[in-house]
Amino acid sequence: MSKEETHLSIHSLKLAVFNKKTIRRTLHNNEWWFSVVDVVWALTDSANPTDYIKKMRSRDVILSEGWGQIVTPLLMDTEGGKQKINCANTEGLFRIIQSIPSPKAEPFKRWLAKVGYERVQEIEDPELASKRARALYKAKGYPDAWVEKRMRSIAIREELTDEWKNRGVGEDREFAILTAEISKAAFGMTPSEYKEHKGLKRENLRDHMNDLELIFSMLGEASTTEIARNTDAQGFDDNKTAARQGGQIAGNARLELEKKSGRAIISRKNYLPKSS
Repeated sequence: MSKEETHLSIHSLKLAVFNKKTIRRTLHNNEWWFSVVDVVWALTDSANPTDYIKKMRSRDVILSEGWGQIVTPLLMDTEGGKQKINCANTEGLFRIIQSIPSPKAEPFKRWLAKVGYERVQEIEDPELASKRARALYKAKGYPDAWVEKRMRSIAIREELTDEWKNRGVGEDREFAILTAEISKAAFGMTPSEYKEHKGLKRENLRDHMNDLELIFSMLGEASTTEIARNTDAQGFDDNKTAARQGGQIAGNARLELEKKSGRAIISRKNYLPKSS
């Protein structure tokens, strides 16, 4: 299996969907761990799931006492970059669900069991993960051509973050800063500003980019990887310079296309479902 295929199979399914609610997940000890706050939000529709969790723990003393054994802080994508989020595996979520009076509890248990079984299948056949990622996007109504670009963008992003790790860049905050440098140089906006421009909240920005936005995003990150390698960038400062230069390559190309075509690349359009 190629390096790109490995990236896709391991990393492309960080999001799962239950009843049209997106739940973040990550691989830990070779099994899926899910964001507890996302699960509570999906089951309760609470406007403040963090507050709901606090009240739930105060009601269930036994759950609260065993919280440290059930929940583990793991790195996940947030609006501010990668941060540690409280997560639980399938077994832990079954315990948490016991304290949530929701008609969605039983369907969610069946969904969890299915997701767990799919993970076993992916270990046996890693290509299944990338196939499921494609199927998920297509089920959401994304065009085939867009899906292929999105899958490619995932591989390019993972290649860049691997390069950063190998070059002494710390994860979490430093990854977020470098990503913002690329985005500012390529689009004139940080990722959080870009999300606001598109009217997004919890959603993944790149899942709401059009074809050209994805292409210039990929160009900025691929250029950054190439510059970091060829200049042997080491540590945060060197890689920040490479990130800015890589983003500028994409930004210059974007401006040139806008000049020739007479149309802006950056768009407010997104793939959010239209309200009825």
